[in-house]
Amino acid sequence: MDCQDYITEPAERKKGQHLQREERGAIQHLKRQGYSNRAIAREIGCSPSTVANELRRGTPPRKSNKGRKPGYSARRGEAVYKANRKLSRRRRRICRCAHFLRWVTRQFKEHKWSLDACVGYARLHKLFPADEMVCTHTLYNEVWAGNLDLSVTELPEAMKRKRHKDSKPREHKKHYGKDIAQRPEIAALRIEEGHWEGDTVVGKKAGKEAVVLSLLEKKTENYIALHIPGKDADSVLSAMQLLKEEFGNKFSQVFKTITVDNGPEFSGFAQVENWGSQVYFAHPYTSWERPQNERHNGLFRAFVPKGVSIGSFSPEYILSAADELNGRPRKKLGYHTPEELFERFLDSVYAASGCGSIVHDEAKGSHHAQRSIVKQRMINKIFFILLPCVTSKSMKGPPDRICLLSHER
Repeated sequence: MDCQDYITEPAERKKGQHLQREERGAIQHLKRQGYSNRAIAREIGCSPSTVANELRRGTPPRKSNKGRKPGYSARRGEAVYKANRKLSRRRRRICRCAHFLRWVTRQFKEHKWSLDACVGYARLHKLFPADEMVCTHTLYNEVWAGNLDLSVTELPEAMKRKRHKDSKPREHKKHYGKDIAQRPEIAALRIEEGHWEGDTVVGKKAGKEAVVLSLLEKKTENYIALHIPGKDADSVLSAMQLLKEEFGNKFSQVFKTITVDNGPEFSGFAQVENWGSQVYFAHPYTSWERPQNERHNGLFRAFVPKGVSIGSFSPEYILSAADELNGRPRKKLGYHTPEELFERFLDSVYAASGCGSIVHDEAKGSHHAQRSIVKQRMINKIFFILLPCVTSKSMKGPPDRICLLSHER
């Protein structure tokens, strides 16, 4: 019997709530005792229309006029109720966010922004109404469910999260300069600008190949990438000399400290201290001592894959790839871009001495025009000073990647 699964004594009921299993059992028991709908409603404490709807829900349709009329079943009423509840959910909010989702997909595919950067940047700049956006967690759920025009394998870090294993740093076999243990604590805390990490990015590992010298400012996360002809000390120092000429007598204020890898290409890097900066060397095989630079080198690999010769990319393409990374909003920066915060830092450095911006004496006009002049000047120096023997073929770079990045955003 259906009523055996239900309590026939009505429980205390809150006004407005849905019928419970016990109340359906009471309705079945009272109906078989001959109670009217109103009498049952008084016993349970609900509206007579609620009882009528429940009786209609739990009574199976009559197949013919012959035989006994089917009665109410509490079990059937419960099953129909649960089936109806599955269909009564509110319309998903993401269905109202088609314009926002198209924008996120475009930013992700064209500029390699993370989903969180898209959400944070859109909220910061109020690009869409609040009710037409969803949070980062919802976006990732939709990607995993396959409801967006994005694949899980396209997400930059979704498939390669690794837990860091603590290890004891190895001792230096060659001492190129001051150990990282001597570095002031403020350089690691990211509370002031001017503290940098450096490394080289290699394409092919066979023979003398061009490489990329990468430098990252720890607080603003501004990334500098320079095309140099080889992984040797002379090429690295020539690139640093180029930066020294660009920043002039403010070099030591922009580059307060530089922490570099312990590789042989940095064997003469301590000479940079002659320009007023402090240089420190990380321990061998301890990339985690320069985490931000290593992280950005990984992001840079989206533009310069492993195993591809750096010589096949033009210096202009390398600079443009760095510009693309600097134009991405970051959660840790309050969804501002590294480019934006680094420009504020440079303005504060040069304004303190009344020099204006970095190109105050060379160009007038808009800020983007000034950046264009500086960038073109660095490209020319790389072409004619650092890379005097580069052929026209190697300066072109892969066409499919050159067109991906614009010189000016």
